[in-house]
Amino acid sequence: MLQAPGRRTGFLRLATAVRAMAAGPTVLLPELRALLASGRARLFDVRSREEAAAGTIPGALNIPVSELESALQMEPAAFQALYSAKKPKLEDENLVFFCQMGKRGLQATQLAQSLGYTGAQNYAGAYQEWSEKVG
Repeated sequence: MLQAPGRRTGFLRLATAVRAMAAGPTVLLPELRALLASGRARLFDVRSREEAAAGTIPGALNIPVSELESALQMEPAAFQALYSAKKPKLEDENLVFFCQMGKRGLQATQLAQSLGYTGAQNYAGAYQEWSEKVG
């Protein structure tokens, strides 16, 4: 069966968009840099403490993905005491999660969204891209 030119291309674009929406909101490097420059993003490094100690994006708070669910459900004072940082609010915008290559960052974003954090986003390029292109 012959297809009209461009029909297959349109389907592939639609399929890619559906996959991206299912994966959750993402932030690309140019947008992340703009958000950081304007002070409008909070970064969460969800890698292990050892990975984060070896290098991270400046200003990121390290909360390993294995403890993220309990951290995001803590009382604000307990969060502050444990992480020396203010606990994010459910309605905060631009809560950006990242890991080394993307899988744990996506997992963290989806977890935060399931807990009601509407501004949770995944930095799609992850620390690997940041370290190669920025720092």
